[in-house]
Amino acid sequence: MSASTDPTPFEIRADGVTVSGETSGEGPPVVLLHGLTASRRYVLLGSRLLERRGHRLVAYDARGHGQSSPAPDPAAYEYRDLMADLARVLDELEIERAVLAGSSMGAATAMGVALSRPERVAALVQITPAAAAEGEAWGDALADGLERDGVDGFLAAYHPAVGERWRDVVMTFTRQRLERNRHLDAVADALRVVPRSRAFDSLDDLRDVRVPTLVVGSRDESDPGHPLAVAESYVERLPDAELVVEEESKAPLAWRGAQVSRAIADFLERRL
Repeated sequence: MSASTDPTPFEIRADGVTVSGETSGEGPPVVLLHGLTASRRYVLLGSRLLERRGHRLVAYDARGHGQSSPAPDPAAYEYRDLMADLARVLDELEIERAVLAGSSMGAATAMGVALSRPERVAALVQITPAAAAEGEAWGDALADGLERDGVDGFLAAYHPAVGERWRDVVMTFTRQRLERNRHLDAVADALRVVPRSRAFDSLDDLRDVRVPTLVVGSRDESDPGHPLAVAESYVERLPDAELVVEEESKAPLAWRGAQVSRAIADFLERRL
């Protein structure tokens, strides 16, 4: 790997939280935003294709996740907090405008900033967006399991929701993802707060987005927590959007870092 793609770590401290991240590559910036219970590795899963295609990648762990510190208040995991952290990352790294590529919770955070601070956003990538106003009770059950029995407790609560065909793969992947978090108590706090929070008021707000958007969906049998119908509803409302999804019976595109990276790179080359 060339020096230009070697990751350079950073830490940003504000409002009692230390956000840990890294940058790599050179060129127009792409900021990666992971999902709830994940960490910065779990957007592109280690793929470096975007750097090779001429982009600077910025990836960081959301508050309470990965290597970032917990919020000082267990209630401070609302989308307004996550959006403020993203704005600080952009400011501290002196990035005026960026492509925001987010998965699930990260997708909502990116969308919220695109609506509230459109001058900071060059394009959007929405990977497996989740339905608003859904998942509160499930988040509580996962948090209870995590607090009671750690990762095993989380998996016991998560297990029934996953289709049998993909269950073993999803359980292994989820265990690995959770074990990268230093502060599981903070992840449990986030599980109770994030599903009850809103990054924007309603899906109809998406009609106001004025940047090109790539939406990466997943089929329901493998990823029931992110219904394909939600991704399709985003594309229906966004003025300038494209949808990509895996073929029937294939593993979700969002699980395959090289493939989703290629889809993003191709989209950006066409649209920016």
